[in-house]
Amino acid sequence: MAIPRRAFGRSEETVSAIGLGGAHLGRPEEAEAIRIVHEAIDAGLTFLDNAWEYNDGESERRMGAALAQGDYRDRAFLMTKDCAHDRRAAHSLQKLEESLQRLRTDHLDLWQIHEVVWDDDPERIFAPGGSAEALLKAKEQGKVRYIGFTGHKHPQLHRWMLSQGFPWDAVQMPLNVLDAHYLSFEREILPLCQEQGIAVVGMKSNAGGHLPKTGITPTEGLRYALSLPVATVVSGMPSLDVLRANLAVAGDFTPLSDHERGGLLARSRPFAPEGEFEPFKTSHDYDGKEGRIAHDYPLTG
Repeated sequence: MAIPRRAFGRSEETVSAIGLGGAHLGRPEEAEAIRIVHEAIDAGLTFLDNAWEYNDGESERRMGAALAQGDYRDRAFLMTKDCAHDRRAAHSLQKLEESLQRLRTDHLDLWQIHEVVWDDDPERIFAPGGSAEALLKAKEQGKVRYIGFTGHKHPQLHRWMLSQGFPWDAVQMPLNVLDAHYLSFEREILPLCQEQGIAVVGMKSNAGGHLPKTGITPTEGLRYALSLPVATVVSGMPSLDVLRANLAVAGDFTPLSDHERGGLLARSRPFAPEGEFEPFKTSHDYDGKEGRIAHDYPLTG
């Protein structure tokens, strides 16, 4: 059961079609979290997702502990995120050093600005002394190989970020069978990335855990996302059972036929209006703590 590999944008790099989400590594006991990372890489999953604010740095620390054993770091494509929501380059670079220490590595394969979800984010990121400068400096120093940004709020924010002529290597966005109908990144942003040769990192194929409420299974959701022109689809895997289920989907993957895709879209359409089952698009309650603090948004919810 080989995990398919796909081109990483315009580069000559390839990555596994599914990626391991770092946020969920904080849920199991540490020993199981380490086993999840090891079993994933041993099965051919290369793309590892993380962020320094996931579980207050614990997700990075656990992933670093796993990668420090044997040759696991050499076999991984390691990504973490810049969660400095003041969007200041100096803060971003400080946090990058902390991430590198926790991950026990001297470089990242991909460093992405985390959660471009606030209306003032793009302007602050590209302002003099903003986070965009940190990305370029870190890449120039060899501390990161590729640079990108993430977000799950509104396609217009992604469109603004992509309109600046900045040399993005990757963009992460929600791609699922509900997104196809409402504030759709699939329709509005995915084609722009293809035009610019930017690697697309899909996320929230299970709509942040809300997809089963529509009667569509996580397996169907993952297969839908994998059928899109993406480099990889990141999935949260808080247990070995979930990891093995996702590896099976990827290992046996065949793209959806037009008939299958049409059926899933028809089944999901009644649940899509107003984003009820994609609340990460409609409320800041699902955004990270650091961003909410920076914008004086309540941490409850």
